[in-house]
Amino acid sequence: MILLAAASLFFSHPAPLDMPRAEAYLITGEDKTIRLEDRFRPDDLWLSRQTLGQWRDDDGRYFVVSRLDIVPPKTTATVTREEYAKSEAAIDPKKEFDLVRESIELLSPIEIAGEPRSPAQKIRGLEEVLFFEGTNTSAVVCAFRKDKSEPREIDVDKTTATAEKKKLRQQPWYLITWELASGDDVEWARELLTKDVLEKSDAFFAKLGGDKAEKRNLSERELLRADARHSVENYEGWRVTDAEEFTVLDNLPAEVRFITALTNDLAVMRKRYREVMPSPVDGSNVLCVARIFSNRDDYLVAAGENMAWSAAYWSQQRRELVAYLPQGGAEELLRTIRHEAFHQYFSYAACMIPTSPWLNEGYAQYFEDEKSDDWQLDVSAYDFDTLAAALPGIMGMDYAQFYDGTDRERSLKYRLAWSMAYFLENGAPQIRFQPFKDLKKDYVAALLKNHDMRLATIAAFGSKDKLDLFVAEWKKFWTR
Repeated sequence: MILLAAASLFFSHPAPLDMPRAEAYLITGEDKTIRLEDRFRPDDLWLSRQTLGQWRDDDGRYFVVSRLDIVPPKTTATVTREEYAKSEAAIDPKKEFDLVRESIELLSPIEIAGEPRSPAQKIRGLEEVLFFEGTNTSAVVCAFRKDKSEPREIDVDKTTATAEKKKLRQQPWYLITWELASGDDVEWARELLTKDVLEKSDAFFAKLGGDKAEKRNLSERELLRADARHSVENYEGWRVTDAEEFTVLDNLPAEVRFITALTNDLAVMRKRYREVMPSPVDGSNVLCVARIFSNRDDYLVAAGENMAWSAAYWSQQRRELVAYLPQGGAEELLRTIRHEAFHQYFSYAACMIPTSPWLNEGYAQYFEDEKSDDWQLDVSAYDFDTLAAALPGIMGMDYAQFYDGTDRERSLKYRLAWSMAYFLENGAPQIRFQPFKDLKKDYVAALLKNHDMRLATIAAFGSKDKLDLFVAEWKKFWTR
């Protein structure tokens, strides 16, 4: 197998960085307002912000560039983004090499063994270069610093509360890890890395952005926006579009006129979501992050094999909506985004507590098709007595049960979930005394209280008689 030159690999397939993994907490303020608070493992935040970019090739090699200027966290206790930003302490690159070494060991894909070695000759433009040996030869690990002739100011925030910040005019350490493919020779890889990247360090650094911006005074929403921007800032072709409530990341071709339509549509749709599915949760700290790939192959790398069947997904853990441009073009993608963006909204509205699929998937389908004129419930293979009898069972399903079965069975569940959402919006308001007017509000309130989707459904209906009335009125509406 021919080993690709490091420079070619560096500019081949960009792999946008993962967003930090969040844990949701429900916080009630002194004024009785309820809000979502995201908390993170400090090492996850540290990793996502120290990594500047990663690139892959078709044979599975990964080329990752990191900056080693922040002290690795010493605790696993979860924190908010704001708490982490205030606690960050910078590494003195000249005096605290033990912290640099600790960072390298945390970021290296192989276990580091022994002391590093330097190249036989000094490399122009670089103050220091160190190659680290591993317990196997499946990767190259190289740390280096730029020449001190171009100083960079960094803050060093000592851990003691009384210590003052000092300004150091020192260049930080950088790290390259290059995971190789089977059959690659590690010495050859080191030589290519030296000649095609390190000896051309001016070009290398010219393509790297992401000097650490001041984040101590940013809100949670703006820190999330900064993490989203950071995930693509070192990739050619990726763009960032910001609005008050959302950030869209994309690498779509310039000729695809989609982002303006999407940003306009997202603003309108998020307002519609709030109108249709109100929530007591204060969403002022919420940001909708959408990542749009130009092709399915790159999307599948991000999504993973278990999502190979999908056209888009909402990652509740990463707090981002991920999609790609399908063959059907921008209009098909907009429909998909409307669907997934509702999942995103409802997750925040329910404080990341799992919601019932009959309501979550039903309304996602409803918003996906809301602008369509085709509102017929195409279930000609079934009689309405059978369909009506199936509704209570579908309402009691979790996601494993809802997604189980053949494609035909699953399609029917989706269609019936959509039909219930459509009935709630278009049929239920016409019923005398509007017995289902508060059903969605009661569902969300019960979910926040009990953290159980099935109990929330039971509480929303209140009694079997009301559930039976819902089924009867649903059947009456659709048979009309």
